[in-house]
Amino acid sequence: MKLDAVENKAKPSEMPHSAAMPRHVAIIMDGNGRWAAERGLPRALGHRSGVEAVRRTVKAAIELSIPYLTLYSFSSENWSRPKDEIDDLMGLMKRFIRRDLAELHQNNVCVKVIGERETIDAEMRALIEETCELTRGNTGLTLVIAFNYGARAEITRAARRLAEEVAAGRLLPSELSAEHMAGALDTGGLPDPDVLIRTSGERRLSNFLLWQCAYTEFVFLDAYWPDFGRELLLEAISQYRTRERRFGGLPCLSTA
Repeated sequence: MKLDAVENKAKPSEMPHSAAMPRHVAIIMDGNGRWAAERGLPRALGHRSGVEAVRRTVKAAIELSIPYLTLYSFSSENWSRPKDEIDDLMGLMKRFIRRDLAELHQNNVCVKVIGERETIDAEMRALIEETCELTRGNTGLTLVIAFNYGARAEITRAARRLAEEVAAGRLLPSELSAEHMAGALDTGGLPDPDVLIRTSGERRLSNFLLWQCAYTEFVFLDAYWPDFGRELLLEAISQYRTRERRFGGLPCLSTA
C-alpha cells in the first residue's frame, strides 16, 4: 500500500471549507466491470484496478484524518456471480490482506470486518481473524470492510440476538430500544456514517447499512470505482459539507 510516507494532515488548500468534516465515510465501490468493459478489458482487470483504488482511498482517509472508513467489498448477493469471477474476487481479497496487513498495522489502522463469516472458506476466515486481532489495539483510522455482508441479514442476526436475550430473561421486551438494536448489529460500537458515497452513477443502497444510514447524507458520483482516489474523495466531502443535517428537526435559522 506504500503508506509509510503518509502525513497526518491534508494541506489546507485541499480541504473543503463550508462545514464539519465527516467522522465516518462509507463507500459502495461500484463500477469495476463497466470500467473494464469500456476499455475492452476482462472484468478481472477491473476488479484488480479496484483494489488499487482501495489503497489510494485508505491512504487519503489517513491523510485527511477521517476516523472511520467503511468499504462495501463483497455482498452476500455477489455469490450469484459466475464462479470464475467469484474465485478472482476471493483471490484479490486474500492477496490484499497478505500484502497490505503489515503496512496497515504499521500505520496504526484498526481493521474490522462485518458480515457473515460462517459460510466463507476456512482460509479466508483465518485471514480475517488474524487481521482483526493484529490491529485490534490500533488507534488511527478504523477501516471497516463489509465482506459477505447484507444489511437485511445483519438486522435479522441482531434481532435474533436480542430475542435470545429476552428468552433468557436478561432483557424485558419493554426494555428493547433502538440503542439495543444498534448495539447488536455487526457495527455495534461504531458511529453511523455521516456520508455514504456510491460510484458508477447508480443511486441505490443495494442492501448496505440500511439501519445505520437512517440520517446519512448520500453522494452519488458518475466515476467508476477504479478511478476513485483522493481527488474524488475530496469532491464527495465537499458536497457533503454543503448539506444541512437536521436529523428530522427544523433548519437552523439565523437570529441576526
